[in-house]
Amino acid sequence: MSRVRTLPAIRVRPVRAAGPDTLAGWAALDGGVPAVIEGGRVITRAQLDAEADRLAGGLAALGLRGGDRAAWCGQNSAEVVTVMHACRRLGLVAVPMSYRFTADEFVHVLSDSGAAAVLVDARHAEPIAGLLARLPELRLLVSFGGEPVPGFLSWEEVTAFGPLETPPAATGPVMLYTSGTTGRPKGAVRSRSDAATLAAMMAALDFGSAEVHLVTGPLYHAGPHSFAMFTHGTGGTVVVTPRFEPAEWVRLVGAHRVTSAFVSPVHLKRVVGLPEAVLATADVSSLRSVIVDTAPVPYALKQEVLAKLGEGFLYEVYGSTELGIATVLAPRDQLRKPGSCGQPYGDIGLRVVGDDGVELAAGQAGELFVRTPQAIDRYHGPVPQLRELPGGEGWKSVGDVASIDEEGYLSICDRKTDMVISGGMNVYPAEVEAVLHGHPDVADVAVIGVPDDEWGERVHAVVVAKPGCRLRPPELDAFVAGQLANFKRPRSWDLRAELPRTESGKLLKRVLRDEHRAAQGGPR
Repeated sequence: MSRVRTLPAIRVRPVRAAGPDTLAGWAALDGGVPAVIEGGRVITRAQLDAEADRLAGGLAALGLRGGDRAAWCGQNSAEVVTVMHACRRLGLVAVPMSYRFTADEFVHVLSDSGAAAVLVDARHAEPIAGLLARLPELRLLVSFGGEPVPGFLSWEEVTAFGPLETPPAATGPVMLYTSGTTGRPKGAVRSRSDAATLAAMMAALDFGSAEVHLVTGPLYHAGPHSFAMFTHGTGGTVVVTPRFEPAEWVRLVGAHRVTSAFVSPVHLKRVVGLPEAVLATADVSSLRSVIVDTAPVPYALKQEVLAKLGEGFLYEVYGSTELGIATVLAPRDQLRKPGSCGQPYGDIGLRVVGDDGVELAAGQAGELFVRTPQAIDRYHGPVPQLRELPGGEGWKSVGDVASIDEEGYLSICDRKTDMVISGGMNVYPAEVEAVLHGHPDVADVAVIGVPDDEWGERVHAVVVAKPGCRLRPPELDAFVAGQLANFKRPRSWDLRAELPRTESGKLLKRVLRDEHRAAQGGPR
C-alpha cells in the first residue's frame, strides 16, 4: 500500500476566495478547471457556473424571489451541487431534505419550512407527488436526473428560461434540519459565515486552495454540504458519488488524487475493514485532511486507521449543525490525546459549567457552552431555542457533557440526554462504548439506559459483531470487567446484525430505547 507520510506539524496553505459569488469568480479566472467529478462526468467551473446561472434564472422567471424557501432532495450528484449554487445565487433559503424521509417526515419539513418550491431527483419524486394535497403552499415542482415526472417541470424546461438577469446574491441562507437523533427535526437557519473564523478553521484543518474533495456523506447533511461549498469557494474540485461504498471510496482517492474528505467514524470503520488484498493496492498518499465528525472516534479505531492507512492526515473535530466546527484535533495529537476532539481555533471560546451555572475546573465534566461567530441565527418556528448562559455574551449549548483538560483540549463525555443515572451514579455511555470498541470482534456498539426496578436505570449494551465473528455476553462481561468500574458495566446485552443510524452515521439511540420499551411491554 502507498501510505501517507508522517507530518511533523500542520502545514497551512493559503486560502483564497474570488469575489462575492466565488463560483463565478473562479470561473472567470480559469473556467476550464474541473469543479465537479461524478463517475465519468467532469463538469468544469465555467460549465457549473453557467448551469447554476440558468437554473437560478429559470426559478426567478417562474416567480421565486430571494427569501423564498426552496427545498431540494436527491442522492449526491452534479445536479444537486448545481441546485445548491443556484439557490445561493438567487438568495433563496435552501432546505435540504433526506431522500430516505418517510411521508410524514417530508410533510413535516416542507410544511414547517414553508417551502414554495421543491427540486427533487426523479427517482425520489413519487413520494412527494403523493403528498401535494397536504402541502398547499408548494407552488413549483421541478424534477431532475431521470424521466419526466407527471406534474413536475423538468430541469430542461426550467433552465430554458435562460440565465439570471439580476446580479447574483452574495449568499443564500440555508435551513438545515437537525438529524432528529433526540426528537423531531428542527430547522436550523444560518444566513452568514464569519470570514475570519472560517479562514482560521481551514488553516487548522490544512484545507486550502486547489482541494480535490471527496464528498463522502449525503449533501443534505451540514458537514458534507459545508465542505463541498468551502471547496468551490476556494477554487477546488468536488468528487461526488450517489452513495458511500468503502472500496469505491478508496479507489476514488487514488484515481483523482483526492486531498480531503469529511467522514464519520462509521465510514472509517468500513474503509479499514476492507480485505487486506484491497488495502494492499490502495493509494491514499494524496490525502492531507480526513476530517472526522458526527460522533467521538474510538481510540481503537484511530490506531487501526493509522496502522492500515498511514499517518499525517487524520483530523477529529467537534461540531454540530447549530454551532459549526468548534475544535480541531490535529494529526500529531491523535494518539497523544486519547478521548479528545481537540482545541478551539480563532476566536471560538469553550466553557464547561455545572448545574448551578458556575464554570468548572479543568478535568471536571459539565455542560459545554460554546461562543462562536459560526452559530446559527435561530431555530425556525415556535420551538425552544439553544440554551444560553445568562449575561448575553453568546455562550450557547446543544446539550453535550464535556470536560477540558489543563492544556485546553476538549473531551466529549456524551449528550446530556443520553447520560445514564444508575443507583444515583452518572454513567456516560460514550465511555462504555469506547471500551467495547476495543474488543477485537466488535464492529459497532451502542450503550443506553433502560428502566430498572432496583437501580432506576441500568446500563444496556447493543453490540454488533464483525463479519465471521461470534460474541457472547459472558465474554463481553469479562472484557469490560477489568476496564470499567462496577456501576458502569452493562447489566444486559443485545446482540444484533446492525444498529439504527442516519445516513450521515449518527446513532439513533432514541430508536433503540423505543424498541426496548416496546419489547418490555410499553412504558415502565
